[in-house]
Amino acid sequence: MDSLRKPDGFEFQRLFVQPDYMAKELSESELTRDLFVSDIGCFPRALHHYRERSEGCDSHIFIYCAEGEGWVELNGAKAKTVAAQQLAVIPAGLPHRYGASAADPWTIYWFHVKGAHAAKLIALYGLDAGPFRLSMRSHAQWLDEFEHIYRLLDDKPYSLPAQVHAAETARRLISGIGLNAGKTAQDKKRESYLEQAIRYMTDHLADSFRLSDLARHTGLSKQHLIYLFNRETGCPPVEYFLRMKMQRAGQLLDLTDWSVKEIAGAVGLSDPYYFSRLFKKMMGCSPTAYRGIPKG
Repeated sequence: MDSLRKPDGFEFQRLFVQPDYMAKELSESELTRDLFVSDIGCFPRALHHYRERSEGCDSHIFIYCAEGEGWVELNGAKAKTVAAQQLAVIPAGLPHRYGASAADPWTIYWFHVKGAHAAKLIALYGLDAGPFRLSMRSHAQWLDEFEHIYRLLDDKPYSLPAQVHAAETARRLISGIGLNAGKTAQDKKRESYLEQAIRYMTDHLADSFRLSDLARHTGLSKQHLIYLFNRETGCPPVEYFLRMKMQRAGQLLDLTDWSVKEIAGAVGLSDPYYFSRLFKKMMGCSPTAYRGIPKG
């Protein structure tokens, strides 16, 4: 191996590793055993950075390249470039190598997490299929949450409350990034169509509903709309629209003294008896009973 290669020791680096006693406590605590941060660090302009673990690591590794460039090789496969604003995730137990570009060495903000929920979150969001480019919003979120976690652990490594909060922050960061990082262009296009359809529904809660009108507005076929709603919401568009109407009716019952007939008309249902039956079916009680339930 090139003698210049090194795993750490970079100028202005930050590095925290859990003390053994705390790592053991976190792995046993009911509040942290499913996910906790075991290591965290920042390596700026990490020239000659190189890591190789032929047996894999006992933790899941998240590497975010904020600037510069590097590469990651998993299980002997072809190395993948990790460019600026990209996240690479290495699951526990997977043989790997990674390092900085010689021409433009990366600046990385990274952490390791342990616990059964870490593996489940990675699988849920498909984060091990990267590297993924983060949006500017996600980029800012990563840097902010990293700083928060690092300060918590570096300042109070002995404090279980601080450790629990750091673990919860890491969980929130992973799931938040996961919602966007793993999406393909097709996923985002599908989400855009759904948002467009739901906005149309929101603007027409006081009207009757025809699937053909929604199809014309979104530019999709009726069959595609039904497929999209079933896939993303678990119900077809007509049922989803009725649920929106009943949620709006619930708001009006709470916030106004309108009669049931007036509220039915406000959500586009001219028959108050049909409205009451539908409301009870979807909300679990009649409009009058709902209005009588204490709120807040």
